[in-house]
Amino acid sequence: MTDVYGIVGPTASGKTELSLCLAEALSGEILCMDSMQVYRGMDIGTAKATADERRRVPHHLLDLKEPDEPFSVAEWAELARKLIVSVPCPILTGGTGLYLSALDENRTLGHVGSDESLRAEFREYAARNGSAALHRLLAKADPAAAAKIHPNDLKRIVRALEIIRLTGLPLSAQRDTHTESPYRFHLFAADVPRPLLYERISRRVDDMVRDGLEAEVRGLYERGIPKDCQAIQGIGYKEWYDVFDGLIPREEGIFRIKLSTRRYAKRQLTWFRRDERITWLPMDTPENLTRRILTLIRNERKENP
Repeated sequence: MTDVYGIVGPTASGKTELSLCLAEALSGEILCMDSMQVYRGMDIGTAKATADERRRVPHHLLDLKEPDEPFSVAEWAELARKLIVSVPCPILTGGTGLYLSALDENRTLGHVGSDESLRAEFREYAARNGSAALHRLLAKADPAAAAKIHPNDLKRIVRALEIIRLTGLPLSAQRDTHTESPYRFHLFAADVPRPLLYERISRRVDDMVRDGLEAEVRGLYERGIPKDCQAIQGIGYKEWYDVFDGLIPREEGIFRIKLSTRRYAKRQLTWFRRDERITWLPMDTPENLTRRILTLIRNERKENP
């Protein structure tokens, strides 16, 4: 079983510096777990690791696609699995919980295999419309299965729909089995009080604007990257497109970025709070948090050599 470490949590919770400190302490490398940082030329708005940070610690899964190219959860999971077995001490870092879920998807049902493209399709539908909307699709296709699965249990909803699409049979006709995960996860998150987190988000957006976010997005706009591209739907990009199209004033665009980011952070917290594998640590300096994490890791290794 492969040990995989992770620094997760909502945006603006200090994941970047904490992951750098932990990677240096463990001689590890960072696997970026962010659905927007895969796009080239989108650096400021995605809070991508800087050149100095990449010199401190090797980073992977950044700058994989052009902004007008699609990228799926399945693609990320496939690349991440290969890296996990090839880099020293992989440390997942990011706030895209869907990616973590995809990486740890090891559920099978009876003789039915899996189809990553189908899973990606269903996960992306849930990302756009919510897991409850995906649950409603299941309720139409297999009411009996939907009645047994909670609307927030995305993994089981996706698998049930996958089974139906692959076999043409309802979930109840399949024999349920499980396979053990090939990974032993050690996941940590800084527990930042909600009011302070929102303050940090506001300051962070102001810093991004000061550092040239508007010019970064204008460059994409003037290159003709369409507004309906997957990449441009990200927070901090679609709002500027509305500004450039004359739909809203500049200050309104900045306000919407802050508001959308706060809402996104709330969804991230809801997602990660459900994951019982995550150890939440009271907010502290990255150095102090790293020392606490190292102590927890050492203790766990003694208990589970």
